[in-house]
Amino acid sequence: MTPRVGVVVVDHDGGALTLRCVESLLALEWPPDRLRVVLVDNASVDSLGPELEGRDPRLSVVCSEVNLGFAGGCNAGIRRLLPDVDYVGLLNNDAEADPGWLRALVAALERDPSAGAVSSKVLFSSPFVEVSLEAPVHARGGGDRRPLGVQVLGARVDGVDVWSRTQLVRGFWGAEFDGSQQSPHQWSAGRALLRVPVRPGVDAPDAELLLGADRDVIAVLRSGSAEVSISVGADPRWCPIELGGDAVDVINSAGVDLLAGGYGADRGYLEVDSGQYDAGSEVFAWSGASVLLSRPYLESAGLFDERFFLYYEDLDLAWRGRLRGWRHVYEPESVVRHVHAATTGMASPLQAYYVERNRLLTLVRNAPASLAWSAVVRFLLITLSYARRDVLARALNGRRPSAQIVRRRLRALAAFLRLSPAALAGRRRARRGAVLTDADVRAWMVTAEDRVVGTGE
Repeated sequence: MTPRVGVVVVDHDGGALTLRCVESLLALEWPPDRLRVVLVDNASVDSLGPELEGRDPRLSVVCSEVNLGFAGGCNAGIRRLLPDVDYVGLLNNDAEADPGWLRALVAALERDPSAGAVSSKVLFSSPFVEVSLEAPVHARGGGDRRPLGVQVLGARVDGVDVWSRTQLVRGFWGAEFDGSQQSPHQWSAGRALLRVPVRPGVDAPDAELLLGADRDVIAVLRSGSAEVSISVGADPRWCPIELGGDAVDVINSAGVDLLAGGYGADRGYLEVDSGQYDAGSEVFAWSGASVLLSRPYLESAGLFDERFFLYYEDLDLAWRGRLRGWRHVYEPESVVRHVHAATTGMASPLQAYYVERNRLLTLVRNAPASLAWSAVVRFLLITLSYARRDVLARALNGRRPSAQIVRRRLRALAAFLRLSPAALAGRRRARRGAVLTDADVRAWMVTAEDRVVGTGE
C-alpha cells in the first residue's frame, strides 16, 4: 500500500513565495488520499490562513499567535501529523518541489530501512551568470592586515536589485556591516568570482555592481567575452557590465557535511550543477530545507529543540539520529528549487547571531568533548580578533570604531552560556547508550580543502 505522507511548511509573511511552495506540493505525483500538507503560520502580519483554509482537502493550516521559529513551527506541524502518517516531509516556504520530489524520497527510504532521513538535491531558484572581478590590493594597517581590493555593496540585473541573491563565490572576505548601510558589503581579496541571478531565457542581460575602495583603483570585470575596466574610489559607484557567460544551475544542498572544527555545511554549496551529485549516497546529516523523515526516526531521535529557534536545529536533530544508530541518505532524483535566505536576508545580523549561538549549542549537546570546547575557545579568540580590528585599531588610527560584529558575537556567546546547562543535560541524555562513537564522528569530518568551495569565518 502507498505510504501516508505529511509535509510541513512553516511560514512567516512569506506571501507569494509560500503560495508557490504550497501549490507545488498540491501538484505532487502522489495519491491525493495519501498526502497531507500542513502550513504552520508563525504569527504572520499578513496571514495566508484565510486564503488557503478550505482550498484543498489535503491542506490544513495551523496558526500560532507567536513566532515559534523554524524549530517550533516544524514541531507544531509534525505533532499535527503524527501518528497518522508513515513519513513527514519538511520543505522551506521559499522552495518549490518538482512533481516527482516526494516519490523519489519515499522510494529511497522504502528500500533502506536503516535510513531514517533522506535529503533532496536542492538547487537555487534562478540560474546564474558568473562575473570575475580583479583589482589591486592594499593593506589598511592599524590592525587590519588583510589584502583588500574593492568593496562590493550591491548588484542589479536589468535595473532590478538582486544583491540579496548574488553569490560571492570565492576571493572575498566575510560580510561586514556599516551603520550607514542597509545591507552587508564584502571586500575582495584581489581576484574574485561572483554570480548574479538571471531570468531563464533572457539573452545577454546587463548587470551593474556597486563598487567602492579606500583609494582610487582600476577594477576589471569580466563575463564570458565581455570585459570592462573602471575606476573605483571612496565614493561607491555603479559599474556596468554585459553578462556574456552561460547561465548555469547552482547547487544549494546535496545533504550536509560535517566540517573539521564542527561546522555544518551544505554539501555541494555554490557548486555549478554539472552532474557531480547525480548519484545517491550516504551523508552525515540532512538539511531542513527539503527532507523526508520516517516516523520511527522521529520517535527515536525526537523532535526539534525549540530553543534553537532558527538555524542548526536540523543538524542537532540529525546528530541525535546518528547517535541512535540511524543513517542519512541523499537522493538526487528528488529536486527542489530554493530562493535561499529570502526570509532572513543575505548574511543578516539575525542569521549570523543564530548560526553562531546554535553551532556552539549543537556541538556541546552532541560532539566529542574536545571538539565542542575547542570550538568555544576558538569563538572567543575570533571575537577578540574582531574587537582588535574593528574597534581598537580603528580608534587608534582616528577612524570611527565599528562594533556591530563584536556586539553580535558577544550576544551570541552570552545566549550560548545561558543555554549551556540545558545543552549539557541534553548531551547526557543523547549520548546515553549512543551507537555513534567519537571516532565515527571524526571519520565523517571533511576539510574545506576537500570541498570545491570552502567556508570560513
